[in-house]
Amino acid sequence: MTSNQQHQRFTALLHEHRKIIFKVAASYGRSSADRDDLAQEIAAQLWRSFGRYDAVRAKFSTWMYRIALNVAISQARRRPEAGRFEPLDAHHLETVGGDEPLDEMDERLTTLHAFIARLDPLNRALILLYLEDRSHAEMAAILGITRTNVATKIARIKQQLRGQMVAAETTGA
Repeated sequence: MTSNQQHQRFTALLHEHRKIIFKVAASYGRSSADRDDLAQEIAAQLWRSFGRYDAVRAKFSTWMYRIALNVAISQARRRPEAGRFEPLDAHHLETVGGDEPLDEMDERLTTLHAFIARLDPLNRALILLYLEDRSHAEMAAILGITRTNVATKIARIKQQLRGQMVAAETTGA
């Protein structure tokens, strides 16, 4: 494949799956500028790694998620304030939630997104993939953990989120 053909193939695949980049950037970027920088860094890393992409071993979306999440998690870990996250605002929820306007979203969904934003980077990645209806095998491949670990972590995160949701409803927070 020529360099031009490779570039055209990459561009087409990137365009087809671009929402992955925006979802990851929206989940890990603290500000609009951070999200833009993260999306750009993810795209650059995808291009740098594209020559090693093997369509036989993985779907493009799986490969893309793995790289996007690795870049996002690496950047989150390098930030000195890695434990602090910006609260979700309308822009975040519109980006992550799809095309549905914020004023039509259920208040419970807004609360849930706020709790998800407080998860550590790996668990946030796991829930992001879970909400995308990815299989345990695919999540394991993307995150580099076992399927058993995926199942265990998802169960714990769901239990934690459920408890937080109940507490929020009880206190009216």
